[in-house]
Amino acid sequence: MSTKRVLLKLSGEALSGDGQSINEKSLVRTAKEIKSACGANVIELAIVIGAGNIWRGAGKSIDRVTADKMGMTATVMNALALCDVLKNEGLKSKVFCAPGVSGFVKNFDRDEAVRCIEKGYIIIFAGGTGNPYFTTDTTAALRAAEIKADVLFKATQVDGIYDDDPKKNEKAVKFDKLTFKEAIDKNLKIMDTEAFSICMQADISISVFDFYKNGNLRKILNGEKIGTKVT
Repeated sequence: MSTKRVLLKLSGEALSGDGQSINEKSLVRTAKEIKSACGANVIELAIVIGAGNIWRGAGKSIDRVTADKMGMTATVMNALALCDVLKNEGLKSKVFCAPGVSGFVKNFDRDEAVRCIEKGYIIIFAGGTGNPYFTTDTTAALRAAEIKADVLFKATQVDGIYDDDPKKNEKAVKFDKLTFKEAIDKNLKIMDTEAFSICMQADISISVFDFYKNGNLRKILNGEKIGTKVT
């Protein structure tokens, strides 16, 4: 296959396990899945990491803006952890962070990030957009558009997009394909409306798949029809 530029959206849960917010076994498993997929394909890869393993937002005592700032900071912790484990697997990796979130990593610079991707680095985008009220799904769509990605892969714990939560409703129906308009009109909760809208404007397809089944990332990069594709 020809070189493709891919934005992979990972949830924070991909790094957690055994009651730990960041679990070494889960980290290594995630890094090995990425290494296996990159080894089998000629791709340029960027990653947006969530923070649900560390922080899930405000309760009644914490303001929404403060809670979102805490979440953005937590993505930096996840990005640093993933970056180190990727390096241990022999993969070049760098972290870029939204300005104003952390002084531990480079501030996001689109041109520099693209140059690094072109040199074979796996780029991890942390810190969300740098602003409250935006999720890491929206961040993933925004960064995908900025780096001119060909496709956005959303790694989840289910095997695609359903008309209802398949974990709660055994009669939920899976979609193999959707248009962006259908995804927005049906108010499907797998991604934010803002994320769908950005990708629709930038003409970037989204594929939602089960990342927790070993080998699925490699399969979807090979063009196998798994998960749900939104175009």
